[in-house]
Amino acid sequence: MRLAYHPSNEVRGTYSTSLEGKKIVLGVTGGIAVYKSVDIAREFVRRGADVHVVMTPEASKLTSPELFKWATGNEVYVEFQGEVGHVALSRTCDAMVIAPATANTIAKLASGIADTSVTLTALNFIGLRKHLLLVPSMHLAMYQSPQVGEALRRLKTYGVKILEPKVEGVRAKLPNVDTIVFSGEVLILRGPDLKGFRVLVTAGPTREFLDPVRFITNASSGRMGIAVAREAFFRDADVTLVHGPIEDSLIPSYVRTVRVTTTDEMLNAVIKELKSSDYDAVILAGAPSDFKFKEVSKEKVDSNIGLLNLTLEPTPKISQEIRKVFNGLVVGFAAETVGGDLNELRVRAKRKLVERRFNLIVANDVMREDIGFASEYDEVLILGIDGFERYVGKTRKELIAREILDIVKKFLGL
Repeated sequence: MRLAYHPSNEVRGTYSTSLEGKKIVLGVTGGIAVYKSVDIAREFVRRGADVHVVMTPEASKLTSPELFKWATGNEVYVEFQGEVGHVALSRTCDAMVIAPATANTIAKLASGIADTSVTLTALNFIGLRKHLLLVPSMHLAMYQSPQVGEALRRLKTYGVKILEPKVEGVRAKLPNVDTIVFSGEVLILRGPDLKGFRVLVTAGPTREFLDPVRFITNASSGRMGIAVAREAFFRDADVTLVHGPIEDSLIPSYVRTVRVTTTDEMLNAVIKELKSSDYDAVILAGAPSDFKFKEVSKEKVDSNIGLLNLTLEPTPKISQEIRKVFNGLVVGFAAETVGGDLNELRVRAKRKLVERRFNLIVANDVMREDIGFASEYDEVLILGIDGFERYVGKTRKELIAREILDIVKKFLGL
């Protein structure tokens, strides 16, 4: 009796169901980073995808095909034995990701050489004009060689997507697993639909100092703004991210960033960008402090001073100030404390939508501990100045970012 159960089903869709119903071919070549490929396969499964692995013979010497079979629940192809598996995979699957992609495999693909299961399958994807993502990994000198550079440029003209490696020392390494999987997910679900679109995004809190060591701030982690910037980047938009003090590991190295600390610095950075470049939209996902100290001490205030009387004054509203220099689409965010009252959230959001001259506003209730600030999840109400309204139930912030950019795209007629 054949049992339908497989251990991979225990994790399928546990991160999200964004790739449910999608089939992905993961090509694995003989680079030293091959050990990360198992995690890549697993993460695609955790997003609901059906993953089929093809490996070069060299890769199979470094990592057992049985490990990939365990991770995906599907048979693994190392060498096709006269059957047309490469044709079937390219016809039935939505996309192919090659990670790691060695210099050898990159050069073969650019020259049309189909002598491994990976290149054989990939050439079919190119011929069918289906999504193919290459993630190079090799010694830095080899990656910088004119031959590899020319091969990559040629592959781009064929419609192949290249995810640039992470350069560390003398190595061009695979980006982290999340970046690879997220890039593949966006490629499959949206593709380069924002190519030519230029967007400025703010993210994270700001800090207003009392003295050199003490400041007021808020609980924003910057995850929402970063999610918007990443989504836009992988949809081929030209992105600038202006962010306050947030965890370094969250900041995408591949996105152009401007780091600020105070609200005034964030405002000045945004104004400078809008004056120097032609942006299509500004998405104000940052959480700048609304107040700052009227008087700031140049030295640390003595903790033995006893009662300390302080005066706070309002910081400038970035959303209002940018309208002096920018007439394009502006998306605002409103973090409210309404105790789960959706009608009250709508009322407050509509008021800010008009007062701050937003085109769209994304409102959420930050009284809940399971969503909002510092959480990977949120639940939002999106309103447009033209009467548009959409409620997005509790889901991961990257999926909300995708929804926001889909709406922005429609508003701009892209």
